[in-house]
Amino acid sequence: MPFQKVQTEKLSTAVVRQIEELILRGILRPGERLPSERELSERLGVSRPSLRDAVAELQGKGLLCSRAGSGIFVAEVLGSAFSPALVDLFARHDEAVFDYLSFRRDIEALAAERAARLGTESDLAVIQTVFDRMASPKRRSAQADADLDAQFHNAIMDASHNVVMLHMMRSMFELLRNGVFYNRQVIFEQRTSRDALLDQHRAINDAIQARNPSAARAAVVAHMDYVEQALNDQRRADRNASIAQQRLQHQAGMD
Repeated sequence: MPFQKVQTEKLSTAVVRQIEELILRGILRPGERLPSERELSERLGVSRPSLRDAVAELQGKGLLCSRAGSGIFVAEVLGSAFSPALVDLFARHDEAVFDYLSFRRDIEALAAERAARLGTESDLAVIQTVFDRMASPKRRSAQADADLDAQFHNAIMDASHNVVMLHMMRSMFELLRNGVFYNRQVIFEQRTSRDALLDQHRAINDAIQARNPSAARAAVVAHMDYVEQALNDQRRADRNASIAQQRLQHQAGMD
């Protein structure tokens, strides 16, 4: 018969498994500081020696790291999906930018569809909370708007309940935040763009809250199409401005 004796699990092993699951599910995020040893041992109901053993094992696996005088943190693992050489290549070629947008369109449309279908009430509440911040009339900088945009899309990714998709897209957003593909802030600097983007995010949120998978997918596709067009328009405007400046300089040299 296919039965084996039940093995008593070490407390430190149970702690390792719990923290690993929290990191895997995106609940504990890269760079996030863990509670103090005393507080964490109390929350987990284990002794400090057992907790230290677990932390040491997780550090050995590269999932946690210590910072002198600051504590224990989730390791910075985002961005590791691509080598530095490939990231540099992305940054220097426009082809990568538009392939990135195409990739986001496909993956995020699927994530929104899954969020509408599989997201829990808590998942949808998080998405709604982020959108409410976006819709607030409070004046914000373009950077703050761009950060909220990332939070909104990440919340949808979390609600899709696919850990591979979640970590891949967080890695991609980290590259976007660092300006590898394009400067997100530029799109939010124009009032007309900010208003249009808010309407698009509202359509995405409304479809997810209504648990309408097909509408959620369509709203994301429309949003990403707009972002691609806005980026094309911005690049055309920059190119025209550069040509106009060259003409002006040339004319000044003839006078």
